[in-house]
Amino acid sequence: MLRGIGKGPFGPRSPVGPGSGSVTIEPPPPIAAEPRHDAPPPVAAVPPPAPAPTPKPEPAAVVPAARRGEVKVDPAQEQYEALKRTIHTRLVDRLDMSRVGEMDPKNLRNEIRGVVEQLCDVENPLLNRTERQRLVNEVLDETFGYGPLELLLKDDKIGDIMINGPKNIYIEKEGRISKSEVTFRDNEHLLQIIDRIVSRVGRRVDETSPMVDARLPDGSRFNAIIPPLALDGPVVTIRMFGSKPLSKDDLLRYKAFTPEMLAVMEGAMRARLNVIISGGTGSGKTTLLNTLSRFIHPEHRVITIEDAAELQLQQDHVVRLETRPPNIEGRGAVTATDLVKNALRMRPDRIIIGECRGAETLDMIQAMNTGHEGSMTTVHANTPRDALSRLETMISMAGLELPIRALRSQFASAVDLIIQASRLPGGPRKVTSISEVIGMEGDTIIMQEIFAFRQHGIDQAGRAYGDFIATGIRPSFMDRLEQAGCHLPHDLFTQRVMLKD
Repeated sequence: MLRGIGKGPFGPRSPVGPGSGSVTIEPPPPIAAEPRHDAPPPVAAVPPPAPAPTPKPEPAAVVPAARRGEVKVDPAQEQYEALKRTIHTRLVDRLDMSRVGEMDPKNLRNEIRGVVEQLCDVENPLLNRTERQRLVNEVLDETFGYGPLELLLKDDKIGDIMINGPKNIYIEKEGRISKSEVTFRDNEHLLQIIDRIVSRVGRRVDETSPMVDARLPDGSRFNAIIPPLALDGPVVTIRMFGSKPLSKDDLLRYKAFTPEMLAVMEGAMRARLNVIISGGTGSGKTTLLNTLSRFIHPEHRVITIEDAAELQLQQDHVVRLETRPPNIEGRGAVTATDLVKNALRMRPDRIIIGECRGAETLDMIQAMNTGHEGSMTTVHANTPRDALSRLETMISMAGLELPIRALRSQFASAVDLIIQASRLPGGPRKVTSISEVIGMEGDTIIMQEIFAFRQHGIDQAGRAYGDFIATGIRPSFMDRLEQAGCHLPHDLFTQRVMLKD
């Protein structure tokens, strides 16, 4: 595994010292300031045509570096990065890749950690303990993980990571967006990490295919777009889900909904109602879907269909399907529509589509109407009414010319419940509406709201506050809940304020 290090499978140990090829790190050359394109051209010295003295031209005003757009360079940081690159290069030179797969990952990491610590002592013995430990960890992250991203991925409080080029990384933490101190070395460094992530899930990203959706091992959603589409360097967005999905108790503690709302949503899942979860970007649709999926009967066969697998269902009998983009020749694509049609031949009890975006919407609605009750999907929309309109629009955009009345009749008979998730000012995510679809009246789909969140204002911390209310409407699907063994109190739907937030 490591040439010249260790015994047994690693060969005889050889000392690591200055004589073994230590590298002296020269300070980086000064970066020349780029000329300003808007600056006036230099004035050449012209001899006076007459004996009369010619006034000397005034010197150009000195423009501060910040106004010239120059990047400030920290010599200490540059030297640190150079040292890290040197150690990483020497480590890679010593790796015997033919033996890497033979070792236990934990033992392999420990063995390489020891080698990196030796190289740190050789290259710069003046490092203090903190600097040395930081350097060792970052070299290990570059070797085994995702480089600078590892520090952010280990923080459970981070919800989103937004990378706008190698030097501008922003994070969302507890509902607030701030700039992180973590940076990449340059565009090439960032591209290497992007390629490492997408290659592990069988995706690719290059100039011919500059956009990609992928997932991290913990299920977090990964999106990248690179030049030439991204003008200022690669752009990466990571939606963090964490290795442990949020439970219903977690969401109750965060006041995402009330116990009464949870009881109805749990009953809907047990009674096999067809549910659409609607919401904007970052509103918590996927988190809510994962939470509600815990109430699915463990004997049910569930098939999930996603563009990038991010659902974390807890049942044992789950079949996970993922779409596939076309290859470099433009062939071999497998769409969500293809997977929905195939899933119908796989004897599913329930079908869950991560997000309806196109022609698969009609297939999903038809599946809900043909015996696959208890199916679920998510859609980007701001209100329950907008969710139905958006589903209708997506089917129309797919080129399926169906009469509007027939299409809406399909929706009205297939969809039982629409749950609206919203991200409010200041960051809190809440279920702001639970609405029942009760049928058609003319060409209009009739819905009635059962529970709602009414925002009253914004507090001094910038966070929205309001009340969860019961509208006083008893849903018509209560008989189905009773038949499924979900016996809810009669006063559950009494009009009142359930919880003040």
